[in-house]
Amino acid sequence: MITIDLSPKTYKRSESLVFHKTKEAFGDLSNMAAGYPIKINGTHILTSEALYQACRYPHLPDIQKAIISEASPMTAKMKSKPHRKTSSRADWDEQRVAIMEWCLRTKLAMNRTEFGRFLLATKDKPIVEQSAKDPFWGALVVDDDTLKGQNVLGQLLVGLREEIKAGNVEHGFVEPLAIPDFLLYGQPIPKLGFRSSLAQ
Repeated sequence: MITIDLSPKTYKRSESLVFHKTKEAFGDLSNMAAGYPIKINGTHILTSEALYQACRYPHLPDIQKAIISEASPMTAKMKSKPHRKTSSRADWDEQRVAIMEWCLRTKLAMNRTEFGRFLLATKDKPIVEQSAKDPFWGALVVDDDTLKGQNVLGQLLVGLREEIKAGNVEHGFVEPLAIPDFLLYGQPIPKLGFRSSLAQ
C-alpha cells in the first residue's frame, strides 16, 4: 500500500513533472491514455479509467459492461456519472484511493515495459496531474509556475515509480483488494501477474 498525504500541497511546475492532456508530454501517465489495455477474467478493458469507473458498481454488472464497452475513456467516465449518487458501492469514498492504486498497479502489470518506461522517465521529480477542477486527484493552476492540490493520483504514480526502481514489481503480482464484493461481471477479481506487454 502506497502512503498518501491528503493535505493540500503546493508544487512548482519548474521542479515537477506535470501532465495534463493525453496527447501532450507524459500524457501516458493519465488514466485516460489509450494504448494500455487490461485483461481481467477474459474481459478486455481499454483504459485504467474505464476499470476504475467500473469498480464503483461491483453489484451492477450491466453498468460495468456499459462502462467498459465504451471506446473512449471520457465516454466511459460519463457513462458512470448518472449512477454515482444512487448506485456507487456503499464504501466508495473510503475505498476509492485503494481502488485507484489497484487500477494503476493493474495498468502497470499489463503493460510493464511501456508504462514502466514513462514512470522511470519522470526521474526523481514529483508527478503532478494538472486539473481544471479536481484538487483531490490532481492540482489546480495558481499561476504560471504554481499548482496546488492534494494530487493523490500523482502521489500514487510516484509510489509506483519508486517500487519499480527498487525492483519490487519485476516478478510480482497484483493481489485483489481485500474488500467486500471486489467483482467484475459478478466474478471475483483474481490475482494478476506482471508481464512486459499484454500483447505477448
